[in-house]
Amino acid sequence: MPGLLDTLTHQIYLSAPLFILIFLGYALTRFGKWPISISEGMNRFVFNVALPCMLFRVMSDFYKSPPVDVRLLLAFFGSCLLIFILGRVLGARLFKLDGVAGTVFALGGIFSNNVMLGIPVATVLLGPQALPSVALVLVFNSLILWTLLTLSVEWAKQGSFSLKGIGRTLLSVAKNPLIVGILSGTGWSFLKQPLPAIAAEPLRMLASIAAPLSLVTLGMSLAHYRVRDGLRESYAICLLKLILQPMTVWAIAWLVDLPPLESRVVVLLGSMAVGINVYLMSQKFNVLTGPAAASMLFSTVFAAVTTPVWMMLMTLAGY
Repeated sequence: MPGLLDTLTHQIYLSAPLFILIFLGYALTRFGKWPISISEGMNRFVFNVALPCMLFRVMSDFYKSPPVDVRLLLAFFGSCLLIFILGRVLGARLFKLDGVAGTVFALGGIFSNNVMLGIPVATVLLGPQALPSVALVLVFNSLILWTLLTLSVEWAKQGSFSLKGIGRTLLSVAKNPLIVGILSGTGWSFLKQPLPAIAAEPLRMLASIAAPLSLVTLGMSLAHYRVRDGLRESYAICLLKLILQPMTVWAIAWLVDLPPLESRVVVLLGSMAVGINVYLMSQKFNVLTGPAAASMLFSTVFAAVTTPVWMMLMTLAGY
């Protein structure tokens, strides 16, 4: 038991500074009354500049790294599909949700905050060597999950699929600054040359602030959401997201014999809090807005404990 407690304490100790930065951002907005315009501006800078520069810098050195095992995509997105189907069934059976509301509910169970939260947490808990695996998941995350969402919503509305909807999804993914940063950095790595100092140094400085600034910005964003209604639905989303998805990811990773580092990466990403895109989708379709906002807040708080617990369990299992 002391070994178990020591391992858990160590994991929580490592991740605590990250959640302190989230609380700092939350406090600045909630109690310091910083206007929403500051949060929006910082969010735009982090998403469009700092994080893409960080990912470009990481991927530009990809040629120096050992190859990433692509079975991690099967483990991560296989779990997403299974939990999404389970979420659709639970939404219909337990909460009597229609097709569109059930889709948003199920999306909450699989769409992780892997940008603002996943990248910093992976860097601290797993080290920089985990970032190429994280980047590979991010490249396919938007494409696969948004396509799944589009198909589910259009089937619920029309009873058929639309190539036009899928085309819009593909275009939005191609224009995503994070994807541009990852793919352009990977393209540079094919040259097998280090970046020139005149470019490397600004990228290094931007990369150094990307993770902490993204966490402060996440906290500022969370302060704008209020817990209103649908607590049962939000708790169910948290259960799917923080417990069942990482459990399923781990099971598939074990079944396909995924190496330890990649296994830890996909379980960590699967254990992340609910992403803001779930709330944006709830607003777009005007369904489950309260539960989506509440699940974002609750899952971010709960993940401060549940993610270290998953990492502890993997350590004890020899990963």
